[in-house]
Amino acid sequence: MKRIIAAACAAMAMLSTAAELPAGMIKTAKGSASIEREGQKTPARAGAALMASDRVLTGADGSVGITLRDETLLAVGPNSNVWLEKYAFDPTSHEGALNATVKKGTLGVISGKLSKQSPGAVQFRTPTSILGVRGTEFVIDVKDGE
Repeated sequence: MKRIIAAACAAMAMLSTAAELPAGMIKTAKGSASIEREGQKTPARAGAALMASDRVLTGADGSVGITLRDETLLAVGPNSNVWLEKYAFDPTSHEGALNATVKKGTLGVISGKLSKQSPGAVQFRTPTSILGVRGTEFVIDVKDGE
């Protein structure tokens, strides 16, 4: 019985730690750019952690470069609203999930280990479409929410 309880506690500790890991990091930020987390906005600065469920917002002069833990590279352009809805990555197996939505603006993507290991686990949404990623480079451009 003690072994079961100890194993359950260890498993819960691992899940808790994994849930708190950042999805990635802001590598570059220029102009007006912010991270919105739980309704609070903070300036997007190089070195800031990006968590799953964060939004990245840029103004007319703003841009942000992001590196996710699986080495996916994101480039958020001016006047953009990008929501990292879900992110999970196991560095050992390279399995997980990435779901993001581009509400407006532009997002350049160079896919990382997740899409190569788990085709179908990476999806980007716009107001009118869903893109499944199987390992590639692309740009999403959403004008006026369309």
